Amino acid sequence: MPRSSKKAPSRGARSSSRTEDAVALLKADHREVEGWFEQFEKSRTSSRKQELADKICSALRVHTTIEEEIFYPAFYEATEEKELHHEAEIEHEGAKELIAKIEASSPDDDYFDAKLKVLSEMIKHHVKEEEQPDGMFAKAKKSDMDLEELGREMQERKMQLRNGAASSRPARASTRLE
Repeated sequence: MPRSSKKAPSRGARSSSRTEDAVALLKADHREVEGWFEQFEKSRTSSRKQELADKICSALRVHTTIEEEIFYPAFYEATEEKELHHEAEIEHEGAKELIAKIEASSPDDDYFDAKLKVLSEMIKHHVKEEEQPDGMFAKAKKSDMDLEELGREMQERKMQLRNGAASSRPARASTRLE
């Protein structure tokens, strides 16, 4: 079944609980994590640092999953922007490796703060590239992607992931071009 790349005709009767479009949803995730990184930098207690690191890592795991499973394949299909797509996927790989190291660590580790700082810098770079005027989000908005439908699909998947239903999604063919 092709990914939601064509805009659906608008319907007059939409449900009252409006879902954010895909780009708005991803940007909201970016702002949330940025706030947690700022709080982490100001934190002085190990318990608060651990709490924020857990929130950051969990949110980034969910965010990268919905981008990789839903947004990136639809973006690539709609735009054929191979370079942007592939760079984003590689940036995710690096972030996920560092997230795993953070999750296996604790504030007792001398490198814990440094790991979070480097992750923050990686994410800032990635977000800047996605959100810049000629970046992935701008190109997605100019494409024929149905961003509202993707937003609904992504929100549903976020809920599944947050509830621990990571395996409830059927396997997908990779869009990665080797």
